[in-house]
Amino acid sequence: MSEKELPGQESWRPARETKSQRNWTPGQLKKRRSLRTMFSSVVLTFEAIVLFFVALTIFNLNRDAEWAWWALGGTLSLAGLCIATCAWLRHPVGYGIGWGIQVLFLALGFIEPMVFLASIGFVAAWAYAVIKGRTLDRENAVRDAAEEEYRRTHPE
Repeated sequence: MSEKELPGQESWRPARETKSQRNWTPGQLKKRRSLRTMFSSVVLTFEAIVLFFVALTIFNLNRDAEWAWWALGGTLSLAGLCIATCAWLRHPVGYGIGWGIQVLFLALGFIEPMVFLASIGFVAAWAYAVIKGRTLDRENAVRDAAEEEYRRTHPE
């Protein structure tokens, strides 16, 4: 770095940067993302795709029923809620909403019994993502603390 360049304004930096890019310094460790959040987001995204097709199926099989449009709208809304919940998974309320989505998906099986198969699979995947993700996040926190202790006691 030349003497004229101030920290954060080096010549190699792009003209427009995000806040995290501006605050980055060489050798800085990247913050670890939550595996629980990532696993759960994947489950909810795939669940939204399946719910879209479930909505079409329920509507077409019960087209003559008065409640068919309500079922279509409700199921598509549930699919949208799955996508929206991915953003809320950083907070504990997101996981509560996710469990509620699983219950509602199971309840769709009473309208179309074959939905029970898909919903049971997604409930199992959701439970695995939440439980195993939490376990892996705890292991990573212990590993990161040990690495930080090592870096503090063994400077380069």
